[in-house]
Amino acid sequence: MTDRSHDANDPGQPQLAADPAITSVDLATPKVAVAIGAHPDDVEFGCGGTLAKWAAAGCLIHHVVLTDGSKGTWDVSADTSALVARRRVEQREASQRLGSRGEVVFLDQIDGELTESPALVSEIARHIRRLRPNVVLGHDPWKRYRLHPDHRHAGFLTCDAIVVARDPHFCPEHGIAHHRPDTLLLWEADEPDHAEDVSSSIDAKIAALLAHESQFESTMKATDQEALDAFERRIRRRLAELGASAGRPAAEIFKKIDNL
Repeated sequence: MTDRSHDANDPGQPQLAADPAITSVDLATPKVAVAIGAHPDDVEFGCGGTLAKWAAAGCLIHHVVLTDGSKGTWDVSADTSALVARRRVEQREASQRLGSRGEVVFLDQIDGELTESPALVSEIARHIRRLRPNVVLGHDPWKRYRLHPDHRHAGFLTCDAIVVARDPHFCPEHGIAHHRPDTLLLWEADEPDHAEDVSSSIDAKIAALLAHESQFESTMKATDQEALDAFERRIRRRLAELGASAGRPAAEIFKKIDNL
């Protein structure tokens, strides 16, 4: 990577302080994938290119969004109930722009107040059992120096829910057979070891990100077309930098856990 500046709080695919040690590239296209994000737009930042590539190859993509996104504005006078409704619409549109034919599940936890409760672990595990993904994607909870607690808690909730979903004596009240995914991919990892070539799906990732219009100012730092164009260039440059570490034109990178 040519630019060693990085920010641990960049969403999704942050710049890394050192070149990652990529040891695997490109999973076989899964039949079903479930991406679990803390907020509307987190999935698109974290793995939108990967999901779009898989969707184009026939994978059934599902989103699980943990919080309502009600804190996602800098407008002190905002109607937060209206913001929640708007962010739901944006998330569904983003999913469609990725080519998804699956569900968008909203768990409606309060933005900024996500906690790692047994009840919420159980609910996420229920959806994993119900949707039966081959691959689960989510936030890496072990990322250093991350400020936003929802991203950290979302990662731990996802990891805990995989354990609950896979083992038959957890949560028998679900009334659904246990399910063990094949692979867990964690975005925002400090020590990623897996890359997905997204050179064919960058446009879809960016289109999906741009569906989140309520986030242009607060997350994308863009209040006019010139700034949006600069945001798009940053995304393309970042994916190209990450791709270089894996010998690909562009990539999203993850920590891969496949001994589930």
